[in-house]
Amino acid sequence: MQVARRSETAIAAKSISLTFPTADGPVHALKDISLAINRGDFVSFIGPSGCGKTTFLRTIAALETPTGGTLSVNGMTPDAARKARAYGYVFQAPGLYPWRTIAGNISLPLEIMGFSRSDRAQRIARVLDLVDLTGFGGKYPWQLSGGMQQRASIARALAFDADILLMDEPFGALDEIVRDRLNEALLDLWKKTGKTIGFVTHSIPEAVYLSTKIVVMSPRPGRITRVIDSPLPRERPLEIRDTPEFIALAQQVREGLREGHSYD
Repeated sequence: MQVARRSETAIAAKSISLTFPTADGPVHALKDISLAINRGDFVSFIGPSGCGKTTFLRTIAALETPTGGTLSVNGMTPDAARKARAYGYVFQAPGLYPWRTIAGNISLPLEIMGFSRSDRAQRIARVLDLVDLTGFGGKYPWQLSGGMQQRASIARALAFDADILLMDEPFGALDEIVRDRLNEALLDLWKKTGKTIGFVTHSIPEAVYLSTKIVVMSPRPGRITRVIDSPLPRERPLEIRDTPEFIALAQQVREGLREGHSYD
């Protein structure tokens, strides 16, 4: 008997549009978004504020419902994928409960999902090690730096071992030195886990450094102006940012952003 092969496509969007009704008239947030993200890809979404980057990420997570087109996540509707725990979501702010320890914050979704105490303990230890926070599980959020809190937020999203990690500009509020360190740590985590990652950013260097594919979006209504496949190797020291290949790729992204402003 032939065993059916799992699709290589993790996320498939076809002609996605999203319009919000408001008292002042409809707001067209997304228009005709078509995109395929393969398993194991690291895809960054970049564009000006209000271009629909976060909105599109939220449609993948079933936090917003498109008004047109079709969207599948692991071969399911976004809502079915949410119920199947197909993805973890990391927001712009860590969103850690101050009265819970770091381990307690990571444990919360596992408790809701009904994991046993021993399973929770094993998973918490594993993800703390993945984000280099071993030994900090007993600390409270206020005892950690902003970068460490964001790593704890990533650990919480990884705890139930979803295939897909959705990240909404998680490092935007951090200083450049911490951001560089977390970019390196995120690449290392991606290499270790093989997750499919969707990542929203406003930073061209960050998008180029992290991604296998860069999706450039236009101002509202959000459209895709370019999808750029990165030729950079997967092993990327920070110094790669000074190479001609990196600089040329960043220039492609800038050109895509300029093209986005040419829409009527």
